[in-house]
Amino acid sequence: MTRNHRLLGLTAAAATTALLLSGCVSNEPPEEENDSDSMSADEGAAGGTANDEPGETITIGFSAPAADHGWMGAITRAALDEAEGYEDVELRQAEATNDVNMQISHIEQFINEGVDAIVLLPFDGDALTEIAIEAMEAGIPVVNVDREFSSPFAARATILGDNYGMGVSAGTYICEQLGGQSDAVVAEIQGIANLPLTQDRSEGFADALSDCGLSVSTQVSADFTIQGGETATSNLLQAEPEIDAIWNHDDDQGVGVLAAIDNAGRDEFFMVGGAGSLDVMEEIQSGDSVLQATVIYPSTQAADGIKMARLIAQSKNMSDLASAGVPRTTQLFAPVVTADNVDQYLEIGFRS
Repeated sequence: MTRNHRLLGLTAAAATTALLLSGCVSNEPPEEENDSDSMSADEGAAGGTANDEPGETITIGFSAPAADHGWMGAITRAALDEAEGYEDVELRQAEATNDVNMQISHIEQFINEGVDAIVLLPFDGDALTEIAIEAMEAGIPVVNVDREFSSPFAARATILGDNYGMGVSAGTYICEQLGGQSDAVVAEIQGIANLPLTQDRSEGFADALSDCGLSVSTQVSADFTIQGGETATSNLLQAEPEIDAIWNHDDDQGVGVLAAIDNAGRDEFFMVGGAGSLDVMEEIQSGDSVLQATVIYPSTQAADGIKMARLIAQSKNMSDLASAGVPRTTQLFAPVVTADNVDQYLEIGFRS
């Protein structure tokens, strides 16, 4: 992939994010411009933009996996906070679970209750596809978050992070730091190696490095846990006496990664994280860590799902689009956070 093609792809993803995160406004043109009509969309519900004004009360069912790591906990908190901001939204939260059968039964209950919309981050997208189709066939729009269903008929809208884009962003940053050092040793610490999301991240990383003449010298996998990150990194550091840069796919496991680095007394390299935890952002702010950057994988996806479900259930349109309705698929941008811009991302950071 050439640099120009990659930048075009990232620009398109950024534009999609901007459309989603800007306030939602009506497609009805104002009769005359006044202070209320020209109010910034960024003011959100408190600012009283047209789509954020209270409408018909709707009930949204929300289901997500257990909050067994920081990112997933942040996903649920953000969704609950978003729903709380709308007086016309009644949120019914299913018990968080990693049991596929239990999550299916929760969606069945939402269908039986006749909720107006469902926001679903499935523990397993394939396993939840059939029940999501049942909800759709019952006339209940489903907003699929993060882990995709295996059928396009299972969701009215899908909102995703950009795993491939994470790898591209991390690789591009490393290329910028290492310049023309074609012999640089670049290490990669994956999450769970056989997951499609991990493979997408690695593919994007390899493509970006290739664009500047670099490649991954050594690759280890952890399991998205602190202990797994520490073990994998200890093995990596023992195998590689000299490293120039490391990309760690996940900031939750990054706590263990940093512990292993500290224990080994190694600091000849710089490191890039992944996801955007507050812990990592504080490391970046400190200026005295090998951790120089992280790549955002938004923990606000389910909150965006709540906003989209509300728009769909109330037959409203997304702001800044000439077309009617809410897009079927929205993929969020994966920006790089460094000491230069960390302040603007602290608000969406999560604790590992």
